[in-house]
Amino acid sequence: MGKDYNIAKTSGMCCSCERQLQPGEKFVATIIAGEEDFAREDFCVACWEAKGPGEQATAGRFGVWRSCVPQPQEKKKLFVDDDLLVNFFERLADAEDQAKISFRFVLALVLMRKKLLVYDRADKGSDGLDVWTMHFKGSDTKHRVIDPDLDEDRIAEVSQHLGEILEGEL
Repeated sequence: MGKDYNIAKTSGMCCSCERQLQPGEKFVATIIAGEEDFAREDFCVACWEAKGPGEQATAGRFGVWRSCVPQPQEKKKLFVDDDLLVNFFERLADAEDQAKISFRFVLALVLMRKKLLVYDRADKGSDGLDVWTMHFKGSDTKHRVIDPDLDEDRIAEVSQHLGEILEGEL
């Protein structure tokens, strides 16, 4: 079956200058795609901007977003930018690793719930799994999503890992 993601929660430090990020401070979070897993790196804005576009677009850097260190008593924001979800979904289109396929499937479910992604039909793949054909609302471009036949517990687990990656508490 699928693989668990063991992405450590952020340490609250810039991975470049190793300075503690302060409540209210803006920072840049990134996801690095390894061969079979993802890792998160956080940068203070100064270190990120010092990298320049070439270093920022390092091969293997899978996702980049800006965030703000929450205040200690501040309730965690549950809002995740739709563009970030769509970008993550599209970048996983060619994934062959089972864990990434599971991740993409759960992203598809989230995007369907947000009424951004529309289910068209399902066909059987050569491996016997269902392959869903979908499109984004207002677009004719078709996206194929493998249904890895996850049970409810596995969907919840992958969803939790997705939340940790996208929201990552400091």
